[in-house]
Amino acid sequence: MLDLMQCAMGFAPVNLAAGANNSDWVLLRKYRRLVILFFKSAAGAGTEDPTITVLQAQDNAGTGSKALTIPSGRSWTKTDADLTTIGTFTAGSPSTNTLTVASSAQKQAIWMIEIDAAELDVNNGFCAVQANVADVGTESQLGSLVYLLGEPRSAKNLGENPSAIA
Repeated sequence: MLDLMQCAMGFAPVNLAAGANNSDWVLLRKYRRLVILFFKSAAGAGTEDPTITVLQAQDNAGTGSKALTIPSGRSWTKTDADLTTIGTFTAGSPSTNTLTVASSAQKQAIWMIEIDAAELDVNNGFCAVQANVADVGTESQLGSLVYLLGEPRSAKNLGENPSAIA
């Protein structure tokens, strides 16, 4: 599988209540597909549900940043008190460029969003994607975001696919 993909850290596990959680930008010039993978623990109390926001830009510095619509049928969620009992994903319900699950604050979660590089505004030079999770408020929730990039545009040896960060 490694000859077909690359993995990059959006942001390492953090307390989502400590502030805005902005990830790195990933370049899709070198890959055709991206899966944004978000994990979180359950909050002990509170009702502050996480929200993932997806943006596109013209480079990995965020030039010209604007919303990237999450296509219908391209987001999936597992959200429950105990994810070890949940086998299948549920279709997500994105709103333009955001994804959240109502009443998810006190639950564990794995959420995925799939992006095809052709969905970016390529006519205007947009080639980078960033996913962010807003501050969830006062109740601690541990969370992390990982990028899985697939279908490299140039064939490489196993494990030698190009970086998507730079």
